Amino acid sequence: MSTWMVTGGAGYIGSHVVEAFRAQGIGVVVVDDLSSGHEAFVPADVPFVRTDVQDREAVAAALDEHRVQGVVHLAGFKYAGVSVTRPLHTYTQNVTGTVALLQAMADAGTTDIVFSSSAAVYGTPTVDLVTETTPTLPESPYGESKLVGEWLLRDQARALEGTSTPLRHTSLRYFNVVGSGHDHLYDTSPHNLFPLVLDALVQGRTPTVFGTDYPTPDGTCVRDYVHVADLATSHVAAARALEGGHDLAPVYNLGSGDGVSVRQIMSAVASVTGTPFTPQEAPRRPGDPARIVASGELAARDLDWQMRHTLEQMVESAWRARQAAEAATP
Repeated sequence: MSTWMVTGGAGYIGSHVVEAFRAQGIGVVVVDDLSSGHEAFVPADVPFVRTDVQDREAVAAALDEHRVQGVVHLAGFKYAGVSVTRPLHTYTQNVTGTVALLQAMADAGTTDIVFSSSAAVYGTPTVDLVTETTPTLPESPYGESKLVGEWLLRDQARALEGTSTPLRHTSLRYFNVVGSGHDHLYDTSPHNLFPLVLDALVQGRTPTVFGTDYPTPDGTCVRDYVHVADLATSHVAAARALEGGHDLAPVYNLGSGDGVSVRQIMSAVASVTGTPFTPQEAPRRPGDPARIVASGELAARDLDWQMRHTLEQMVESAWRARQAAEAATP
């Protein structure tokens, strides 16, 4: 049985990827510095290495010790808006960290990597439906750092062509990841829409909409919203394809093909939670494009990508996990 390393495996998305590997009987080891992850999200029987991916020696040692076949690289600083005011931190975490990881993989002879990229690489697209060939024009240091990560994989793979340890890779461009596949795993980001809205309701506050003057039908941002468990399933599909020697595209959009506005999200939350409210309105946040909606056709063909959850089911699962976390808090 092969083993895969999940960097950032104690985080919201990473912990779901870990569970998806385990569900298919694939061994997994987690690397996370817990800067935003939670050790409680790592199953007790999963090896956990608490270190930053920039620690090349520690990561190489873990790759070697656990005889890791490949890496799902999710560790990084993921806040587009904050990256505008913290560009050096963003590049250090996302670019320097990826360089160190690739060096550690080369040291250990680890050949496969699935990279967590982002829709932020597209900036503000001029097309209604983004595809993998849509020009990349990132508008934040975060988006730029993710695009550089893709380039690093491409260039390292070229450099290792014809060697005994070639690099097989693909990058998955995420859109808005929401919901929960397990009640004990939930999004704790201080910047993502779902936790911001649900935290406000739990605390008796009125949720806030950031930006109501976008050139969209209702003035709020339009996004792809995809369920985290569906996302995790496609990570494992990508890992298995690479391990099996199958050719994958360099990048895939994990998109829904159908946009949802922030106001629509607010309405769904009010309906599911049974808490009617009129959201407060605040100015736009920096780095937030008006609309990004992507086709997931290529990923559906190669990576078992499907939208298996409705918007209401996404909200219901997120709310259930949030309530479980609240109940577990002393």
